[in-house]
Amino acid sequence: MTFPTLPPAVHGLPYRGRMPQYRDLTRARSLITPVADFPAEGVVFQDVMPLLTDPVALRACVQEMLVPFFGRFDVVAGLEARGFLLAGAAAMVADVGLLPIRKAGKLPRPAAEAAYDLEYGRACVEVQADVEPGTRVLVLDDVLATGGTLVAAHEVLRSIGCEVAGSAVLLEIPSLGGRSRVPDVHAVFAG
Repeated sequence: MTFPTLPPAVHGLPYRGRMPQYRDLTRARSLITPVADFPAEGVVFQDVMPLLTDPVALRACVQEMLVPFFGRFDVVAGLEARGFLLAGAAAMVADVGLLPIRKAGKLPRPAAEAAYDLEYGRACVEVQADVEPGTRVLVLDDVLATGGTLVAAHEVLRSIGCEVAGSAVLLEIPSLGGRSRVPDVHAVFAG
């Protein structure tokens, strides 16, 4: 079976390879594996690592994360750690740079930090001021749970003068209410 090859840009994004198919996204969703009681008892962790090992699923998800934001961002920011992986792939697909948002204490020149609550604890993120003020940044992460991580990411980006162009995640867990804190987030999958 052959698949159509996309022209150099579809929806303005320089897609490489074939167009994501519904079945590619369906397969990608099936690769996200729930893990009970990780990292703490009572938490059901959504493991996206199997999805990341599948090139067709990864490409389909990254393209799906980017399409709603075409023309609205200059740089992609990825949240540590799985958000880094998605953002790296997205930056290559969209032909833009990558701005890492890291856990506290991991950057040599942190310019801004923000603390936030997790469903199982508290954490802090930092960013370096490696982009010009006014840069439009699309924030990517793997899962939207309580929304704390994305809210903190938006805070640190605004602290260094960036414009938050939007946020996209692979999976939203609606029962944890994150969308109430980040209403405009684009989720590839929910549930």
